[in-house]
Amino acid sequence: MFARAFAAALLSLTLLGCASAGRRGRASYQAVVDARHTGAEGALVSGVPTFRTIGAALAAAPAATEGGEGRPQHVIYVRNGRYREKLSVSRPNVTLRGESRDGTVLTYDDVADTPKPGGAGGTLGTRGSYTIRVAAPDFHAESLTIEHGFDLPANSRKAEGDPTKRRNTQAVAVLTDSASDRAVFENVRLSGYQDTLFANAGRHYFGRCVILGHVDFIFGAGQAVFEECDIVSRDRGDPLNNGYVTAPSTRDTQPYGFLFLRSRLLKESPALAKGSVALGRPWHPGGRPDAIGSAVFVDCWMDDHISARGWEPMSGFRAEDARFYEYGSRGPGAIAGPTRRVLSAAESANYTPEKVLRGWRPLV
Repeated sequence: MFARAFAAALLSLTLLGCASAGRRGRASYQAVVDARHTGAEGALVSGVPTFRTIGAALAAAPAATEGGEGRPQHVIYVRNGRYREKLSVSRPNVTLRGESRDGTVLTYDDVADTPKPGGAGGTLGTRGSYTIRVAAPDFHAESLTIEHGFDLPANSRKAEGDPTKRRNTQAVAVLTDSASDRAVFENVRLSGYQDTLFANAGRHYFGRCVILGHVDFIFGAGQAVFEECDIVSRDRGDPLNNGYVTAPSTRDTQPYGFLFLRSRLLKESPALAKGSVALGRPWHPGGRPDAIGSAVFVDCWMDDHISARGWEPMSGFRAEDARFYEYGSRGPGAIAGPTRRVLSAAESANYTPEKVLRGWRPLV
């Protein structure tokens, strides 16, 4: 009895401290999410509105119409636990800050083949398969995991005649959509298989993140900097083709797409076949001719799963017509060859976070 009371008191003091003191000078916590909370959603615990679900905390965030860089963040502190929720962020300047990267897990398991809810007919498609959708500016995620919980390996093992087997298994963990811009992911683990990260709208910064997947697992039309991240390929069990790291659909009006800076391209399993993963392929949604994908790797370390060709075609569009480049690659996967286009030192100077993000400087 005393131990439970002491633990409750310690938790209250911790939350009170979280509410009163910001991290690295940033905004203090305005709300707490705790899966163990037994009171009403939004009830005050040590003066802090506390929720059982992240969705309820997001719904209670300010519906400000003046979102923008420099506006104070509404910080939601999420305690360790698994939160099976399909989330949509439609309010600006929201931060989800986890108690720990591996202990705070946001998960859901829709796939492209999942029927639309409410008997509307049809399926969700890739865009609807997300765990979290960001459709507002200045979203931050820190020190947590966002996963797509669909068990694709188990689905692949099912017999072809099994009615429960999904055929279209695109499964997005994070989608940036519509009004998203200036999205920051710091010390976040993004986990999935096919189409893990759909960075499709606005500017993004990923710092010290871990991103796992196999087919086109970083894709979309947005501008994104991945700095000091681990990009981890998962094994499909194919000796020749275990997927593609990127599938950018950058519009030709945008000079930049995805920039990987001082990052590591790793393999989840030592058994992943050597030379079986491409750096990327050009995605032209609906056959759009103006989608001239851009993906550039600067000063990155690559394990031996990266193929000698480096880049592959997609749906009839050639990799050499896209904006695919490297500079300063090293490691066993950094293989010189005619299809691995290397920037000069002068050219590489044009690929900086400031240029890709058009002057925006994330506060991380």
